Amino acid sequence: MDERPETELISIPATPRGVSTPEIQTPSGQRSPRPPSKEAKSSSAWTPTSFISPRFLSPIGTPMKRVLVNMKSYLEEVGHLTKLNPQDAWLPITESRNGNAHYAAFHNLNAGVGFQALVLPVAFSFLGWSWGTLSLTIAYFWQLYTLWILVQLHEAVPGKRYNRYVELAQAAFGERLGVWLALFPTVYLSAGTATALILIGGETMKLFFQIVCGPLCSSNPLTTVEWYLVFTSLCIVLSQLPNLNSIAGLSLVGAVTAITYSTMVWVLSVSQPRPPTISYEPITLPSSSASVFAVLNALGIVAFAFRGHNLVLEIQATMPSTFKHPAHVPMWKGAKVAYFFIAMCLFPVAIGGFWAYGNLMPSGGILNALYGFHSHDIPRGLLAMCFLLVVFNCLSSFQIYSMPVFDSFEAGYTSRTNRPCSIWVRSGFRVFYGFINFFIGVALPFLSSLAGLLGGLTLPVTFAYPCFMWVLIKKPTKYSFNWYFHWILGWLGIVFSLAFSIGGVWSMVNSGLKLKFFKPPN
Repeated sequence: MDERPETELISIPATPRGVSTPEIQTPSGQRSPRPPSKEAKSSSAWTPTSFISPRFLSPIGTPMKRVLVNMKSYLEEVGHLTKLNPQDAWLPITESRNGNAHYAAFHNLNAGVGFQALVLPVAFSFLGWSWGTLSLTIAYFWQLYTLWILVQLHEAVPGKRYNRYVELAQAAFGERLGVWLALFPTVYLSAGTATALILIGGETMKLFFQIVCGPLCSSNPLTTVEWYLVFTSLCIVLSQLPNLNSIAGLSLVGAVTAITYSTMVWVLSVSQPRPPTISYEPITLPSSSASVFAVLNALGIVAFAFRGHNLVLEIQATMPSTFKHPAHVPMWKGAKVAYFFIAMCLFPVAIGGFWAYGNLMPSGGILNALYGFHSHDIPRGLLAMCFLLVVFNCLSSFQIYSMPVFDSFEAGYTSRTNRPCSIWVRSGFRVFYGFINFFIGVALPFLSSLAGLLGGLTLPVTFAYPCFMWVLIKKPTKYSFNWYFHWILGWLGIVFSLAFSIGGVWSMVNSGLKLKFFKPPN
């Protein structure tokens, strides 16, 4: 046989359509560059099917050639470069990998829109029309871009799927630093949101009961804490569903109810006569420093409206990923649909709510304003339906935000015992977690007033860390536009996080600016 360059032995001619062959693609579907001929001998771009080339097969008989070609197709189909961790088959995030674009849309919509949208008009009352609309628009497109970054980085390294946000942070920042940077904000988002959902869901159930019963209610109604317990018990019952794919139906319910009550709230608000003393000038405070802190807190509320990035990799991990059909394709399709509907919820609620109530917007948000200003003008059935939809949405959101915590519990158990959790152990973890959140909510009921602070502390997860991860993993050319763009965007996110957190702390210590989401009426 004639001596030929090694590059000919590991390359395959282009297909008739001119599409590169699968063996020069990463599992995420991105083409890896062909090594120059001078460096071919030192190239590490070899794959298990590289040797199965037409030149290699030419001296082999037809039956053997057919076997090798079929083996090549099989290896490409199953994604032979991806190394699977056997423990993943025991954990809630990765136990089931039959997700699809529809599931991605349901989960992202359920995680991305909820009660936090109802307080956006409060931010507008401090920012005004121009700055409120501008900040909301910038935040929307910024977080949509970082969402795309996370979707692409899920399989950025050949042979590895980053199934959890902390895993990707460790790959980018290092084993120890990644845990320190990502673990606190992601756990804070999951556990803090779950606790806030218990408070909001319990208070909303109480309001729903008062609206439905009216004067016919018994003389000894349940207290607010007892309603928290009722809501927590419902959450624990629903949390017995085993894995993330199994709650796709609940996510669909959460998505539909969020879209429905968001639309109902702003439509009912703008259809009613506006209060006579309404004003659209930003709320002014006695001192300039107080005004600055109030604006920072309002921007924190805007940042808090965009949540769910701590669940993007987990949602994508529930999808099958092969060499020819990487998971980022259906994930991005579902995410685009979800965030279209999220925009259709957030922008009308913020703009319509501020138009309807202006600077008279109560600190509890648009639902409190609707109840306070128009409870006698709107049919009681419509109000009751709004509150009931909020309860359903809170129940559904609790499940998806708690799933990473369930996954962490079970990962610790399976690592120590080297066996999957039994149904009793799994149920015990979830009951324990639900009641821990209940007790935290009862002990610290002001957690539901921390919209600005939550937005500030968790902002890096959404706006900053993905930009840093892109630079550290993708390694764009140093000092190029791509390099500068992501570093600047990431550090801006860190600066905004610190500023918004300071504004959130300031608003907590000033009783006039505390944000109570669903304060029951007297």
